[in-house]
Amino acid sequence: MMFYDAYQAQQDLLAPMRAGASLFSSALRETWLGPGLNHLLGSLSASAEIIARAKMVHERPPYDLTALTQDGSAAPVQEEVALALPFANLVHFRKDPKTARQPAVLLVAPMAGHFATLLRQTAETMLADHDVYITDWKNARDVPLSAGRFGTDEYVDYLIRFLEHIGPGAHTLAVCQPCAALLVAVAAMAMDGNKAVPHSMTLMAGPVDTRINPTRVNEVATAHPIEWFEKNLISAVPARYAGAGRHVYPGFLQLSAFMAMNLPRHVRAHLDLFGHIIKGEDEEADANRKFYDEYFSVADLPAEFYLETVQKVFQEHHLPRGIFAYRGRIVDPGAIRNTSLLTVEAERDNICAPGQTQAAHDLCTGIKPFRKRHYVQAGVGHYGIFAGSRWQMQVYPMVRNIILASENITGKRG
Repeated sequence: MMFYDAYQAQQDLLAPMRAGASLFSSALRETWLGPGLNHLLGSLSASAEIIARAKMVHERPPYDLTALTQDGSAAPVQEEVALALPFANLVHFRKDPKTARQPAVLLVAPMAGHFATLLRQTAETMLADHDVYITDWKNARDVPLSAGRFGTDEYVDYLIRFLEHIGPGAHTLAVCQPCAALLVAVAAMAMDGNKAVPHSMTLMAGPVDTRINPTRVNEVATAHPIEWFEKNLISAVPARYAGAGRHVYPGFLQLSAFMAMNLPRHVRAHLDLFGHIIKGEDEEADANRKFYDEYFSVADLPAEFYLETVQKVFQEHHLPRGIFAYRGRIVDPGAIRNTSLLTVEAERDNICAPGQTQAAHDLCTGIKPFRKRHYVQAGVGHYGIFAGSRWQMQVYPMVRNIILASENITGKRG
């Protein structure tokens, strides 16, 4: 389909108007025409800013991370590419090498229409006590066709390669979409006796078994055969980009679908931004801007990965049915024995409902009960378990404790 070209043409057409609105807003903010006109100028400036910001961005925002040490002081963090692959980099948030060695953790970010910077706060919180790596997935529109296909097998390949690069003794934390893939990767590694099998695996709000408490997302995924998704949602990357001709599920479609699920909330948020600007509430306005700068940064997914995920995870439920194949071999989560398991769910999650992630415990029959934990965070939705005050104060301690407990178990065996 050619809708990607139509979307790009629309963006090109609106770009001059948005640039003009941005300049107009900035000029008004710096102009003083007397007290009687302040409210009018503020309203005009706020309106122009809302127009200028009504756009999607297709490049990864910066992480801009700092680490807090145990005494509360800030420590410098250097972002470095530990391993570069065509569809993703393994990014290491390296701290002062003179600090004591801390447990290495691989954050497995979603490949679901946003960049890995969606987990910026997750990573920043983890940095206080851990040596943090992240799966920095690239925008598929920027990956040349010469890099080949990227489906669920390749996704699992990447997770295994990343863990092997970090080395034995690492821990893992997956958020949302990659929970099933991480479970497959760890199972495959356990079946092969891979020395880099992680010591712990935390799965947060991810679709392990979507037959449980199906949400609107699950209903949409099962409303049509896979051929419908391929025909109506897959498009070729326009000629101007490095990935020209690659078939993708465009990130702007994914974002549009998510926004449609909570449209009143997003409208209200932009009305709040308008109010913060004209009232001079800079701190509140900046918080709103930062959230939507991240939320409107979108990435395209390789078509084969998107379609295989819809089919295997949401339509045919390969993992809970015991038929999930990786590289032609059925994987058995029951083979996982020396990896602690923590599952985390959100009480008000309308994307991945409670129970869908907890299902991993029934699959991981080889993990002893004392190494399994499940936690439901009350009072939050999907994003509240990996960002915000509840994540920092209530969820993170659970993650830190499972990692610490796993380190202690390993140390006793050593």
